[in-house]
Amino acid sequence: MDAVREAWTDERLDDLANRVDRGFDRVDARFAELESRFDARFVQLEGRMERGFERVDTESRALRAEMNQRFDSLQRTMVLGFGSIVASVLGGIAAAVAGNLI
Repeated sequence: MDAVREAWTDERLDDLANRVDRGFDRVDARFAELESRFDARFVQLEGRMERGFERVDTESRALRAEMNQRFDSLQRTMVLGFGSIVASVLGGIAAAVAGNLI
């Protein structure tokens, strides 16, 4: 074991430390590159998402307006139908009463 320890001089330890530092510098540079690429893509994605949400909001408003029109139409139809039924019943009652009077 002592022979191995003697082989590691201060100069060799300094060289190893420098190589490790250079390796970490390269890793740091790669992370910085990846971060900048990620940031650029995120900005693009964010813009696409905003446009998509605006389109969905527009379509949702149009669909809501169309549904309101249809419900209004259905309500008018129901009111007219109910009025027709009431008029028919009242006419039947009137005919029955008139038939009994004659």
